[in-house]
Amino acid sequence: MSETENAEYLYDNNVQGSDNASGNNDDLSKSELTLRALVSTKEAGVIIGKGGKNVADIRDQTGVKAGVSKAIPGVHERVLSISGTLDGVAKAYSMIGATLIESPSPLGYSFSLSPAPPAGIATIRLLISHLQMGTIIGRQGTKIKSIQETYKVRMVASKEILPQSTERVVEIQGRPDGLKSSIYEIGKSLLEDWERATGTIAYTPQPRQPLNNFNSNRFNNSTPNNTNILSESNSNTRLASLPKSGSGEIVKEQLPISADMVGCIIGKGGNKIAEIRAASGAKISIAKESHDSTGDRMFTITGTREANQEALKLLFHQLENEKNRRTAAAQQQESEGLPVNENSDEA
Repeated sequence: MSETENAEYLYDNNVQGSDNASGNNDDLSKSELTLRALVSTKEAGVIIGKGGKNVADIRDQTGVKAGVSKAIPGVHERVLSISGTLDGVAKAYSMIGATLIESPSPLGYSFSLSPAPPAGIATIRLLISHLQMGTIIGRQGTKIKSIQETYKVRMVASKEILPQSTERVVEIQGRPDGLKSSIYEIGKSLLEDWERATGTIAYTPQPRQPLNNFNSNRFNNSTPNNTNILSESNSNTRLASLPKSGSGEIVKEQLPISADMVGCIIGKGGNKIAEIRAASGAKISIAKESHDSTGDRMFTITGTREANQEALKLLFHQLENEKNRRTAAAQQQESEGLPVNENSDEA
């Protein structure tokens, strides 16, 4: 059986019964949430429809609020935002999938994480907080595997955090019924673990490198290499903040970071943390001891909302650079047959 035939068989197996699997009797089915997705400018036009007809139909039939961010000159992506009950949001994305199948994007769309799917298959690219990725993946990748196998969809997650945000992309390919059921399960997981998303910095489209240059975790028929820059398991990672405030008010946010990554943020003589403080304008204090059994150290960030977001962006950037450095060092030492010591020394 060819690769194309295999792919078609995978999605065709989804046709029977998956509509009944979306958990309509679930206690969370009427819970409210917002799910955002990345779409191309062409897809945005298809979703909106002539005179706004398509998006109006989605709103009428599902009861959700749906909209697309304004187009930005020189940027070929926009953000689709859908808010409503879990049932309504899942159904809305199913309808969007069906609409995109009727008017598919050109092949080679630069923001895709996966190859173009067979005809009749839609692609949805959800924007998910980095801190909630572990909730979706599950221990040893069990949850993401279960979603794929049960609803016959393919899922790929970007390893990289999107620029100036704390969000990553989870791309789902499937038929509309499979999209409905899988997105319902993802939304359910996010609702059950909503506290982790506190303080999320939402992605705003801007000129950048295509997503297909990103490293990605592919979950199809394999255990994911779930490498997280905050701690070994996202189940031990949470970002807590005070309620939203006006732009001039001072707020406090806390970010637990794996103990073995603290040194790379502080830098020799504290030079790196000093740079982050100066560039962001936020005050950053670091707990001397681990705050719980995970061994994580708590970073407390205090400043205006804008200053805190800038500090978080710089912290995540530093962590990602260190992760890449350690990966490269480990590969180099392995090739030379040397023992691997990835940790940076804290000054």
